[in-house]
Amino acid sequence: MNKPYSASCDNNREPIFSVLETLLNHCRSVLEIGSGTGQHAVYFAAKLPQLVWQCSDLEENHAGIRQWLDEAALPNTPAPLLLDVTLHDMSALNFDAVYSANTIHIMCRDAVRSMIHGVGKVLPKGGLLILDGPFNYGNRYSSDSNARFDEWLKQRDPMSGIRNFEDVDKLANDAQLTLHQDVAMPANNRIISWRKD
Repeated sequence: MNKPYSASCDNNREPIFSVLETLLNHCRSVLEIGSGTGQHAVYFAAKLPQLVWQCSDLEENHAGIRQWLDEAALPNTPAPLLLDVTLHDMSALNFDAVYSANTIHIMCRDAVRSMIHGVGKVLPKGGLLILDGPFNYGNRYSSDSNARFDEWLKQRDPMSGIRNFEDVDKLANDAQLTLHQDVAMPANNRIISWRKD
């Protein structure tokens, strides 16, 4: 099997890290939901050796993630967890922060709700949920490219699509998470973080 590769991961990793470096400054452990190829995990874990970066994803992505982790051989990247947010109980997990990039627009709404509800159980007081990707505000697209991307997503899966910030913020509030930071990123993306009350 060829090692999976995403050009966008390489293109965006430095600006993403510039935000994560500050957000994760006092964390010892991070759960990444939807690790995809595993590229982000390897890059961020190498730059943040003081914390454990725990990958997780559906079973079909584990082989590719393991290739990236095995090649990097970092001491702070354990084997990926099998995690389907719609099926698995997250309450037994224990992490200081949860990071997820480019996931909630490819999930159905119920999966987004399940993930955020589960994160609310996982995080300790002061813990962070960090979501990275495109968002709408007031049901409006932030760019023409995001509008085209949303149309493509919905043609592929009508249950997916770029989420409204207000809807996600309400789910976070219901999970006892309060908005912490909203940062504009390249390619019309955002990094939005919520802190556990």
